[in-house]
Order: sequence, then C-alpha cells, then structure tokens
Amino acid sequence: MLRKSLVLVVLVLLIMSAVALGAEEIIIGLVTPVTGDVATFGMSVRNAALLWEKQVNSRGGIQGRKVKILVEDDKGTPAETANAVSKLISQSKVLMIMGPVTSKCANAGAPIGQANKVPVLTPTATDQAVTAIGDHVFRACFIDPFQGQVMSKFALETLKAKTAAMLYDIGNDYTKGLAENFKKFFEAGGGKVVVSETYGAGESDFSAQLTKIKKANPDVLWLPDYYNTVGLITRQARQLGIKKAVFLGADGWDSPELLPIAGESIEGGFFSNHFFAGSTQPAVVAFVRDYEAAYKSEPDALAALTWDACAIAESALNASIKKVGKLDRAALRDALAATRDAQGVSGKMAFDENRNPIKPAVILEVKNAKFAYKSTINP
Repeated sequence: MLRKSLVLVVLVLLIMSAVALGAEEIIIGLVTPVTGDVATFGMSVRNAALLWEKQVNSRGGIQGRKVKILVEDDKGTPAETANAVSKLISQSKVLMIMGPVTSKCANAGAPIGQANKVPVLTPTATDQAVTAIGDHVFRACFIDPFQGQVMSKFALETLKAKTAAMLYDIGNDYTKGLAENFKKFFEAGGGKVVVSETYGAGESDFSAQLTKIKKANPDVLWLPDYYNTVGLITRQARQLGIKKAVFLGADGWDSPELLPIAGESIEGGFFSNHFFAGSTQPAVVAFVRDYEAAYKSEPDALAALTWDACAIAESALNASIKKVGKLDRAALRDALAATRDAQGVSGKMAFDENRNPIKPAVILEVKNAKFAYKSTINP
C-alpha cells in the first residue's frame, strides 16, 4: 500500500512538474507571408526563425525555458496581418511578436501590439514610420532614409550619375518612403530627378511610364520595389529601348526569383542590402552553413535579418528573465530597448533612441546572373 502511495505521489509530482515546465515555455508569435506575392520573403523569415528555435532549444533554451514559435501567415496583406497579430495576442497569449515582414503590414500590425503593450520586433520592415508607432515597436533592419542615402551617394559618386528617374508603387509605404528619400539625397548631392512615375498594386504593364522615362534619358532608374515587380519593369524597360540607364534598387530586390523574372535585363543593376552570404566573417559563415544544411538553399537578407532579430530577442529575454525571474512583457520591452551588444550576422547591434538598429549596409551588383559584393557603407 505504501509503495502504491509513493508511486502515486511521484506520478503527481511528475505531472505537476510537466505542467510547470509547460507554463514556463517562451511563446513567440511570428507573423510572416508564407503565401501571396512576397512568399519567398516570408519563407526565408520563417525558415530562419525556426532554425533559431531549434538551435536555442538544443542549447537548453533561454534561462532553462524552451522557446516555441507560433507561425501565422498574413499573406502579405495588412488586413490579414491585423487578424494574425490580434489572434496571437488574444488567443495564444504570446510574450512578443516577431514580424510583420513588409512595411505596409508592419504599419497595420504594430499598432495592435503597441495598444496591448506586447513587444513587436520586425526583422525587415524598413519604413521609417514603423517604430514611430510606439515604444513597444522595434526592428532589426536599417530604415528607408539610410537606403535612400546610400544609393543616392553610390549613384552620384561611384556611377557619376547626374540625372535620375524614379518608378514606384504609389500605394506602398515601403516604395514611397524609398522614392522620397532617394530624391531628397540625390538632389541634395547635386543630381536631378528628371522624371518621377508611379503605378498601382497589381499592375503589370509599365509601357506608358517607361516611355516617358525613355524620353528623359536618365543616367539611372530608381526602382524601389519588390523583386516580382522589378523584374517585369526591367524587362519592359530594355524592350522599349532604355539602354543607358543603370537600374538601382533596395533590399526588396533580394530574392532568387528576381533573376529568372528579370533575365538579362537586370544585369549590371545595383541594390542596397543588409547582408552578403559570401562574407568570410565567422558569424556569417556559421549561419550560412547551418541554414544550407537545414534548407538546402543559401540564405538571403530576409533570413539573415530574422536571425539578427532572434539574436536581439534572445539577448533581451536572457536579461529580462534574470532581472524579474519570470516571463514579463514589460521587462522584455525594457530589455529590448537596452540592447547594446546583440551579436547577429551583420555584426553587433544596438538600438538608437527610436528603436532602430545602428548597422552598415552593403551594395550588391547583379553580375553574371548572380549577386556580387560591391561595397559596404557605414552609418
């Protein structure tokens, strides 16, 4: 009888221990587009986050607590983003939100996190307005003004461009911000934007806009959109006889799908980015090795930025749990804001007063149907 009682007690204790351990699990919501127009972006983000989850748990978790990432597909649309963020906060009770991925989606989802005092850390949304939403919103990428400054400086100083044209999506926060900032810095540096044309979401015929651009005969053509649209534009531009203009863009170009969509038309183009997979830095080499082993493909900048976001989150989670002894959103927010030396594949990162990271940009060239390193630009 005594033996049965002891067995029962042990079983109860084991069950209680399991429940306690489950309650201590760190639940993070990941909002990313694994379907839709920018699904390659979303898949890269998801892959990197799940690779980090696996690796951090193999190391024993964070302060003895396992990490669980709950993935919600926002399909790259603001309405779906708002639903996904609301669900993760109200139903799943996540400690924090990782994502959203694009700027227009971050601008839809971050206010919900802010209103509920849930930390939001977007790996990739570069629109300056995102972190202005509130003190619970952070990012792991540099912002559009920096990209506009980097590429305008490159156009003026390296390409010796004197004139530029712009073609961008008027309804996208990301493309509008990049266009405004490129123009600002290009003209401040002595260049002139001779024509600025726009289009709407979903358009695929750009012949009218490109005809006007051809007539202006610019030295460079600024195309600050995502790979799927940029590839269509560059093909049509070359077919219409725009031969001289060098195509310039930003991190939205970074997808293996750009090259098959654009073909030879994109050859010789340049874009700003957060990461170069061919770097010999030890942190980059290790990340590329592990990512390729897991997914049989080379990581892009979206994957790298997500890895950096995870590094920031891990550092802040360690600090906040040590400080208050439990999982606490307010303590995590404060620890995120105090981040100074989180080690990512883009180097050590620290947040400025607006919760934006201080970090360099790289410029990549489309050369021989591949992305090749051109230069690094520091803040």
